[in-house]
Amino acid sequence: MQRIAHVMLVVRDYDEAIAFYCGKLGFELIEDTYQPEQDKRWVVVAPPGGGASLVLGRASDDEQAAAIGNQTGGRVFLFLQTDDFERDYRRYRDEGVEFVRQPNVMDYGTVAVFRDLYGNQWDLIEFAKGHRLALPAS
Repeated sequence: MQRIAHVMLVVRDYDEAIAFYCGKLGFELIEDTYQPEQDKRWVVVAPPGGGASLVLGRASDDEQAAAIGNQTGGRVFLFLQTDDFERDYRRYRDEGVEFVRQPNVMDYGTVAVFRDLYGNQWDLIEFAKGHRLALPAS
C-alpha cells in the first residue's frame, strides 16, 4: 500500500503560515519541532479529518523564495475536499480568504478557487453525492 503522507509547501515565514493555515483555514498543527543542526523547524499542518498533511518549509535561498506563491506555475495547487461546501466557503470568506473564482456547481460537485496567503491557488470542493471521491455522509 502507498499513499502521499505530506506535501511540501514553501513559505516565507513559519509563524505567518501557521497563523493562516491553522487560524483562517482551521487546519491542525500536527508538529512544530526546531531542528538546531539545520536551523530549521519541522512544521506539519493538516486539515481536520485527515488525508495528506502539509510540511511548511521556510525558503532557505533565492531559488526557493522565488517559488513561494507559485509552486505550480499559476495553476491550482491543492484540492481541499469538504463535506459541507457552504459551511467552509462562508467561514473562509468571513476570515478574509480571497476567492478568485466564485462557487460553481458542476456535474462532479461544487467548487470555488481561493488563494492562500502567498497566492497559491486552491480548489475548495465538495464532490457530488455518488461521485467516486465523495466523502461518506456524516
